[in-house]
Amino acid sequence: MIIVLKQQASEAEIQQVLDRIESLGLTPTVSRGAERVVVGAIGDERKLAEGAFESMAAVEQVLPILKPYKLVSREFKATDTVIDVSGVPLGGNAVQIISGPCSVESQEQMDLSAKAVHEAGCRLMRGGAFKPRTSPYTFQGLGDIGLDYFKNAASKYNLPIVTELMDVRKIDLFLEKGVDVIQIGTRNMQNFDLLKEVGRLDVPIILKRGMSATIKDWLMAAEYIAAQGNQKIIFAERGIRTFETYYRNVLDVTAIPVLKKETHLPVIIDPSHAGGKAWLVPALSRAAVAVGADGLLIETHPCPSEAWCDADQALNPEQLKTLMKDLRAIAQILGRDL
Repeated sequence: MIIVLKQQASEAEIQQVLDRIESLGLTPTVSRGAERVVVGAIGDERKLAEGAFESMAAVEQVLPILKPYKLVSREFKATDTVIDVSGVPLGGNAVQIISGPCSVESQEQMDLSAKAVHEAGCRLMRGGAFKPRTSPYTFQGLGDIGLDYFKNAASKYNLPIVTELMDVRKIDLFLEKGVDVIQIGTRNMQNFDLLKEVGRLDVPIILKRGMSATIKDWLMAAEYIAAQGNQKIIFAERGIRTFETYYRNVLDVTAIPVLKKETHLPVIIDPSHAGGKAWLVPALSRAAVAVGADGLLIETHPCPSEAWCDADQALNPEQLKTLMKDLRAIAQILGRDL
């Protein structure tokens, strides 16, 4: 349920509400808006007696959340959440382009990639040190040393880094290396133990949609993270699997307005994994920004033909610069900042 507090509620009165929630065996979560504080009570609401909160001095209104996903829903928070990624805002009026290579290959490759990302005007950088691959015999990332190459390159341009976490045993390493955003990939969207662990962190999480997941599945996966206390969640649509084989995946642009209706959290798009071909990326990117995406994950490589992973879908530095100009024009029409 949602407990809306009065505008003049003091910190002591807010704490009384939180203490009452905990005493009833539920978990409180607080959302502070510009004018109101809203408290969520998460757990078995059958434990609550009627009128358990209405009589408290700080309480203005008590509302049930009818959706199965609670903390990530619009019912819990009506305004858009803007996530601060090491000083870079993601969500709200800002549109962020997160670019970089599919995989970390060498320090030189990452240095060139960071330079290209910076010069194109992107404010965040992506790259994979640990790669989930369909075949056990293909390149699966450089591992620990890859994070060093990545961080060294990105830090020269003050670019926050985004990289995928596959194993809970690597969480301490990610924190030690200063990973700014942890990505949960499509294959791990319903790895609930992993979701619970990242839910205990104070680090933004990109949650990619499972390749066959419904919108409800995806929202419920995000709820696993939020229920542990971390509401810095970014949804990433990367295409869904259908009967079509001409391109890699079907980009579900319909998911953007649907999620904007259902959740207060940011929504970004990965056009590279959706199309699977570099020539498709610009068109899919333009469509995503036009329909309201809060950001894009775009693969770029200093020399795509030499990429160790997903070479066909990577843009070269000049193509990225050209695309950024197009995207800025679309964002400007929509009154957004890119």
